[in-house]
Amino acid sequence: MSLQITDNIYSVGIDDPSVRVFEAQYSAPHGMSYNSYVIADRMIAVMDSVESGGGDPWVADILDATGGRHPDYLVVHHMEPDHSANILTALGAFPALKIVTSAPAAKMLPQFFPDFDFSGRVITVKEGDTLALGDHTLRFLSAPMVHWPEVIVSYEESTRTLFSADAFGKFGAISHNDDWVSEARRYYVNIVGRYGSQVASLLKKLGGLDIVRIAPLHGPVLDVDLQRYIGLYGLWSSYAPEADGVLIAYASIYGGTAEAALELADMLRQRGVSNVEAMDLSTCMMSEAVAQAFRYSALVLASPTYDAGLFPVMDEFIRHLAKKNFRNRAVGYVENGSWAPIAARKMSESMSKLPGIRGIEPVVTVRSRLSRESRDSLQLLAESIEKTIQTK
Repeated sequence: MSLQITDNIYSVGIDDPSVRVFEAQYSAPHGMSYNSYVIADRMIAVMDSVESGGGDPWVADILDATGGRHPDYLVVHHMEPDHSANILTALGAFPALKIVTSAPAAKMLPQFFPDFDFSGRVITVKEGDTLALGDHTLRFLSAPMVHWPEVIVSYEESTRTLFSADAFGKFGAISHNDDWVSEARRYYVNIVGRYGSQVASLLKKLGGLDIVRIAPLHGPVLDVDLQRYIGLYGLWSSYAPEADGVLIAYASIYGGTAEAALELADMLRQRGVSNVEAMDLSTCMMSEAVAQAFRYSALVLASPTYDAGLFPVMDEFIRHLAKKNFRNRAVGYVENGSWAPIAARKMSESMSKLPGIRGIEPVVTVRSRLSRESRDSLQLLAESIEKTIQTK
């Protein structure tokens, strides 16, 4: 069933609380939404398709929103399959339908649907082009690499609604009413975070628009507190920390490294550091650990030496940070090794390749379990972290 957003704009997407893994890698414990919208005017535009399993209910919801009228246009902002899988379903259900999309997306259409002839069915648009529907007019803005190269967004001028593609999206089904910021942060950092400069370019364009509503492809329609959400996107795209604080990301085989990480967290709290997170990389969502690393101004990596290198989940975590353009943070190191501890050197070598990474001294070495000496080193590290956070 369609859901009315304004007098003539309806949500016709798929809300799927049963999803547990998104894009074959990101945990989605509260499902996902795959949004689509209808603008019902003299001419009718459907804004994006839905994931592969939702074609029939999607078509039914479109007809519910339009009172049985067939749409004239399917606007494809983004060709990723979770938003484009039912393009052929729409073309089959509505024989006169035209696809409106960017030129790069038009080139992708036959890649995803190699046996369909799109001749005469596609209208390409570029930056600044408009599409008049009657009382509603769509103005298109290019948004390359937010987060694919073909992406466009559109601004409906009469209702001041931004159809933002993947920007301002979040993990979680809409029916699961959780905190937007935490799941939007995790979504941004892991899905879009590599492309901060491109996001900043889009935000600069949006700065000239009077936006009262954002309709993303994942998550709820946003129509309150928009300056906060746009401000967060500006902060995230700049790679600046969202808050002063520290993430202690640790990997532990038999508990010795975990003991050190958790004691360090307690030491920092006792020193009055208010934002301290300790996350076990073997049990937490990797995507959440990456998001928290981006959130805070300092990071501590704690790992045992394993096969003359790093424990696998720590190695994976650092690789994720690098892929998402992690930068401009203070980083401390805790290593553990029963006979040849080299984890700190390995972690530091990897992190030093990232821009703006500053080491926090001292490096703490644990020999199997915490001793009086290594506990004293932890205290010194806690003191240095506190000073780093206060003086950054």
